[in-house]
Amino acid sequence: MSRAEINAADLVDAVEAFLRGIETELEGRTAFHAKVAANALAIVARELRQQPEHVETAALAALGSSAEDACRCIRAGEMTTATPGLLDALERGIIARLAVDNPKFSTLARLKDKST
Repeated sequence: MSRAEINAADLVDAVEAFLRGIETELEGRTAFHAKVAANALAIVARELRQQPEHVETAALAALGSSAEDACRCIRAGEMTTATPGLLDALERGIIARLAVDNPKFSTLARLKDKST
């Protein structure tokens, strides 16, 4: 593999694999912290690869809004559940973030199927 083919997610994967590999050699609190660190790195790698913020940004842009504007409008009551497309846009963003944060979430597959 050339240096150009290695990206940040690959480096994070390598460190995660290292931690998972030494987990069995560790005990107690150190083993626990290695597991937590490996899990955190897995989330970072998924974030880098899947970029859920782009999904959310695109979904809100279809409404003619940025994420910041949408939040402001929701807080001000200018956008509500009755705003056409708002719930669908928010759902797409939530699904993208869940796929990063907790890909084994029991209803994620159902939500993904519903949104396609």
